[in-house]
Amino acid sequence: MKKKVKSEEKKKQGGSLQTLYCLCGCCWALRPRYKRLVDNIFPEDPEDGLVKVNMEKLTFFALSAPEKLDRIAAYLSERLTRELNRHRYGYVVIAMEALEQLLLACHCQSINLLVESFLSTLRLLLEADRPHLHILATSSFVKFANIEEDTPSYHRSYDFFVSRFSQMCHSEHEDADTRNKIRVSGIRGLQGVVRKTVDDELQVNIWEPRHMEQIVPALLVNLQQHTHTNSESPAEQTEVCFRELLCRAAYGHINNAIRPVLMHLDSHSLWEGRSFAVRCFQIIMYSIQSQHSHLVIQQLLGHLDANSRSPASVRAGIVEVLSEAAVIEATGSVGPTVLEVFNTLLRQLRQSVDYQLTGYYDNTGQHETTSAEEKTLQDGVIKTIGSFANTLPVYQRSEVMLFIMGKIPVPGIYPALGSPNAGRMIQVMLLKSLLQVSERYESSNLLMALPSSFLEPLLSFTLMEEPEIRLLVLSILTSLIDRRQNAARLHPASVTFDVSVLELKDDSCSRQDVLFMRKHAQRLYRHVYLTCKEESSGRSHYEALFTLLAVLSVELANEEVLVDLMRLVLALQELALSNHESLSVFNRCGVHAVCAASLSLLSRLGPPPPLHLHVTQVIESRQQEARHLLPHHVLCDQPSLPEGELKVDDSLLFVQSKMCEALTGSSYSSERINTPYTPQLTDEDRLSKRKSIGDVVSLQMDMDPQFCLDAQQITFETLKNAIDDRGGEEEEERRKRRRVVERFQTAPFEEIAAHCGAKTSSLQSRLDQVFELIIRPPPSPSGHSPPRSTPLYEMKFPDLCVY
Repeated sequence: MKKKVKSEEKKKQGGSLQTLYCLCGCCWALRPRYKRLVDNIFPEDPEDGLVKVNMEKLTFFALSAPEKLDRIAAYLSERLTRELNRHRYGYVVIAMEALEQLLLACHCQSINLLVESFLSTLRLLLEADRPHLHILATSSFVKFANIEEDTPSYHRSYDFFVSRFSQMCHSEHEDADTRNKIRVSGIRGLQGVVRKTVDDELQVNIWEPRHMEQIVPALLVNLQQHTHTNSESPAEQTEVCFRELLCRAAYGHINNAIRPVLMHLDSHSLWEGRSFAVRCFQIIMYSIQSQHSHLVIQQLLGHLDANSRSPASVRAGIVEVLSEAAVIEATGSVGPTVLEVFNTLLRQLRQSVDYQLTGYYDNTGQHETTSAEEKTLQDGVIKTIGSFANTLPVYQRSEVMLFIMGKIPVPGIYPALGSPNAGRMIQVMLLKSLLQVSERYESSNLLMALPSSFLEPLLSFTLMEEPEIRLLVLSILTSLIDRRQNAARLHPASVTFDVSVLELKDDSCSRQDVLFMRKHAQRLYRHVYLTCKEESSGRSHYEALFTLLAVLSVELANEEVLVDLMRLVLALQELALSNHESLSVFNRCGVHAVCAASLSLLSRLGPPPPLHLHVTQVIESRQQEARHLLPHHVLCDQPSLPEGELKVDDSLLFVQSKMCEALTGSSYSSERINTPYTPQLTDEDRLSKRKSIGDVVSLQMDMDPQFCLDAQQITFETLKNAIDDRGGEEEEERRKRRRVVERFQTAPFEEIAAHCGAKTSSLQSRLDQVFELIIRPPPSPSGHSPPRSTPLYEMKFPDLCVY
């Protein structure tokens, strides 16, 4: 009975407690304290704003009881949601302000209790259809992003905010002012996401392609469509955000950040405008860390290859961006694959030549291109090659020049070159690229700048019939030899040139320069001489020849070199007077003008005054009687040439005997200048495209004594027969070369293999004979030869002895 009474009493007490709780829920005074404090911050009129006194009480309570922060935040979020649904936006603003103040006031350890409710509230505001609520939510998120947190959060996600802020960046609101505000808010929101996540490895990886493909295009749209009007413009905020994003990119994130830029420029056809693409990559190159810049270059090169079948304007835009990026790039940081950069550019150059000749930039023949567009692209590629070369150290520039030289096709050696016109155009393009690299090449050692492997093939192009190719070769040689930048001061060619404007050497030639001239001087002189024999040479060729001779005089001049240059000039004068050469009047006058300008400069670089006096007298005579033999009157826009054949009086010529007499008694060898210069023609010259009787007669033939003839037996018939025999030998050698080329092009593989195998066996027998002579033991003092031992290379060892 007692137990039943107790149970009935407990039931009565439970019923009274439930009634009390219901009363507390209905009566405001009995609600939990944190709810009352939250409700107190809202005024009766929302225009009065947040009640600051009550907000301070709420803040103090939250700091005193941090375990209730999550309840406070949840209730604030609930209150904000209710006001939002009732469209009472004034109270919504007050609730957000209260959440912001609580976030800023709370300690780092307890901030996680607020964040989830705070972020869910922001999602509600961003999903609303009111622009001012979007701006309000973004402003609150930026404040949150600036708070540094010590404790990590493993479950927080910002995917929604990346997507929503990116959408705001694309806003197309009717009102322009509102549209700009929404876009600026979106950009600031993305900036806040980047700041919040980029340095925290436990947060979402913002560098993933799915995020970058939203963020980067959203920024580029605002960078493209707007101008910098003030600091609050979308373009200004975009550039700040874009730079901050890129400067935080690590090595592994560069590609993910650059790929959306390339995709955006492709999809909106922005390569053709060029200015925006260049501006984008200027921002990129200046923002990323300098040691990562080569990754951007590699991305652009790969994109250029991927667009090799695109219109010329697109390829030209990518090439221009590459050129600008190379200028910004840190010195020497093109990356580990330096030659691959130039290989890609040269491949694009060759493809452009093919497109120019066919008229189509695809294999199907459906998409047409014009010669002007391809020419613009080619000029851009050549400029880009020079820009890249300028970022390299000297030793790598030498490698690049050798690499480009190896790419230049030589007719006859590369039969599969295609049409002759294609070969000529490719040669011109590659030589222009070589000129771009050589123009800023600075090396104190000419043996390194002009090694034999580079100089010999370069000089071989001076024998080409194409005038443009010969002019490019002369310019390349001048730029590599001219280490004191005197070439610009030597233009135009003149006989009254002021030597004081030149930067002359203070000391004698270095040992490397002396070795270079001893090794290559005769080859240089010979090709200068052969270049002057060209009928297709114009004004620019003769000016380039004078500049080359003048640079040689200034850079490499010693007594021996100056005398050799005088001998060469006298030989050129004789060439201009020769009747055996089919040179025009202009060509002969041009050679005479080069001789006058060169001797005028040489005579003032150290030789005795009598030599300068003789040169001056001849020049003055020409001023009075034959101005067409001076550079000012020949190498000009309207040259004054004599009518009919050119006749030159002896008084208008530089006399070898007088020059020898002027040098007598000085350190300059008068005997050497008294020896006429005769160019020594090599097999390369004899097998070139053109030969004259004068070339063959001037050969210095080194023959065995048994074939030499006495001077008394040399007659006209002997010379004629020698010339005819030589011509037959040359023709036979050409036939042999053609047969070899045809055999390797048309013969079956088995026949070629058998032919090479026969040569190999012959070589092996010769090697056996040489080894036999090498290992033969010396004779013994007794006169008896020791028994022949088995050669080491013929001995057979057991398998266990072979390692």
